[in-house]
Amino acid sequence: MFPIGDTAIRKGRKEGRPVTRVHVTLINFDINMDGQLLEPTLYTVKGMAILDNDGNRILAKYYDKKIFPTSKEQKAFEKNLFNKTHRANAEIIMLDGLTCVYRSNVDLFFYVMGSSHENELILMSVLNCLYDSVSQILRKNVEKRAVLDSLDIVMLAVDEICDGGIILDADASSVVQRVALRTDDIPLGEQTVAQAVF
Repeated sequence: MFPIGDTAIRKGRKEGRPVTRVHVTLINFDINMDGQLLEPTLYTVKGMAILDNDGNRILAKYYDKKIFPTSKEQKAFEKNLFNKTHRANAEIIMLDGLTCVYRSNVDLFFYVMGSSHENELILMSVLNCLYDSVSQILRKNVEKRAVLDSLDIVMLAVDEICDGGIILDADASSVVQRVALRTDDIPLGEQTVAQAVF
C-alpha cells in the first residue's frame, strides 16, 4: 500500500468514518492502428543480434520466422539496420515494421528487436541484460575477439535470456550464474578460493 493511502485510512478510522480499500491492477492492452485491441502475448522479442563494427554478424537469433524466413533476408536486414545505426547516437529505431533498441561498445553493436507496438522499456531491459551478461562473462572485456573466443557461453546466455521470443530472464547476474564456466575450465590462477576448494 502507498503511505498516503495508509495515512488516509488511519485518519478515517480515528474519525469514525467507514474505510474501503480498493486494489487497482493495471493491465496493458495494445491497440493497433485500426483501433482494434490486440491480444496480449508473451512473444515480445522478435530477434537479438550482435554485429561487429563492419556490420557483419557475430551472433543472431530470430524468433519469428514469418518476418525474416531466410538467412539472406536476415543478413539484408542486419546490413540495413547497421547502416542506419552505426553513426547515430540514439538508442532506438523503427525499421521495417520492427522496434529495434541497440547499444554499441568498442567494435560491437548489440541489438534487440520487437514488433512495432512493443514496449520499448521491456526491449531495453532485455538489451541491458544481454550486454551486462556478456560483459560479466568476458570480465568487462567486451570486444569482438573476446566474444568470438567465448562464443559458446555467449550463445548460452542469449538462450537463457530469451527462448522462442519469450523473455525468460532480465537479470544479468542470474543469467551469468546459470551459464557460468565449470571450475575445471577456469585456470587455477583465475579461480576464487571457494571455487578452488570445491
